[in-house]
Amino acid sequence: MRFSLRLILIGTVAACAPMLPEPPLPGPAPAPAPVQTDPAPAPATTPPVAGPTDQAGFDGWKQGFLARHGGDRRARYERELAGLTPDPSVIRLDRNQPEFSRPAGAYVQNAVTATRIAQGRQRTDRVPWAVVQRYGVPSEILVAIWAQESAFGQVQGDNDVIRSLATLAYDGRRRDWAEGQLKHALDIVVDGRRSRDGLKGSWAGAMGQTQFMPDNYLRLGVDETGDGKVDIWGSDADALASAANLLAKAGWKRGQGWGYEVVLPSNFDYSDAEGPRHPWSYWAARGVTLAHGGAPNAAEAGEEATILLPQGARGPAFLALPNHYVIRRYNNSVSYALAIGLTADGIQGKPGLVGTWPDDAPMSRDQRIGAQRALTVLGYDTQGIDGVIGANTRAALRRWQMATGRLADGYLTAELADELIRRAG
Repeated sequence: MRFSLRLILIGTVAACAPMLPEPPLPGPAPAPAPVQTDPAPAPATTPPVAGPTDQAGFDGWKQGFLARHGGDRRARYERELAGLTPDPSVIRLDRNQPEFSRPAGAYVQNAVTATRIAQGRQRTDRVPWAVVQRYGVPSEILVAIWAQESAFGQVQGDNDVIRSLATLAYDGRRRDWAEGQLKHALDIVVDGRRSRDGLKGSWAGAMGQTQFMPDNYLRLGVDETGDGKVDIWGSDADALASAANLLAKAGWKRGQGWGYEVVLPSNFDYSDAEGPRHPWSYWAARGVTLAHGGAPNAAEAGEEATILLPQGARGPAFLALPNHYVIRRYNNSVSYALAIGLTADGIQGKPGLVGTWPDDAPMSRDQRIGAQRALTVLGYDTQGIDGVIGANTRAALRRWQMATGRLADGYLTAELADELIRRAG
């Protein structure tokens, strides 16, 4: 039983590393500094890591890294990198992140379960009240992140963080970001903040119970227990306070939720979805209603919000408030942010979704890349061909849907991807 439970836990949190789609839509909430995610990935500049035969190339990259980033710490960095080999599993996982390869409904339903909600309710008192007061982030949101990132600390990842980040940097798809994170990880060890053998995390270098990247650990980690160290691995209080600090610095708005499920009128203009943001009065005037009735509170009603259709016109629709985008500063994925928000709602005792998720098939990476390439060839620039169906790709798809007389919900299915690929030749 213990073995099967661990497999389930690993399946639910295995991809809780920073995802890297196009940046979210700009909004009025302040965003002081980058947090858990980095900019949209750059095209690969070196071949993917295939295995031990790449060691010579890896060693060449390592010397380049030391020359670029070593400075007066070069000898100490070199000592920590000695004998390192690339990890091919890291590249395989990087190419198939579930937030972006699976339909939103499949991801959300796997994350937002009755069991997880019940477990979350049992743990809300583990969030120190002083943390909630100081940062203004509800305990339910913090517990939902704790659940999604590490199954409440039970599955934190046992990868060598330095090896994982070195592999991603060598692969080149996200070289600048990965080299920056690698330097921060090396600094954690060199400065004595954490031993090398204790610097464990996910395949993408995210660490501890709330899966912080090294830069965020250094910049936003909180020693809530006051013992002189930031222990996001072993201390619930440190991990949860650090997550609250991250969200607060990203612009979390006190007294407001993340969003609401909404019902759209039959004549709704789907091209308005994921577009310019408007206050609740704008959407209400166009026939949008909250799925469970009522209205947003006064503070929420005055905020600029947008309509999200994570699985197109056939799936549930959501009014996304600024705090939704703050959650996406933790992990820049619509599916992830919805999973956190809906889990928190469940912990608070709010009712579940009214709408149902379509049972759409997942798309392969070839289909995602092929659809992006096809849209660009057809004159609808996706502003990058990286296999991540982010806001820019959805906007390009909407333009193509409008030009071809289709319902412009910006939702890419496997069937539509195949059609686009055929049309582009």
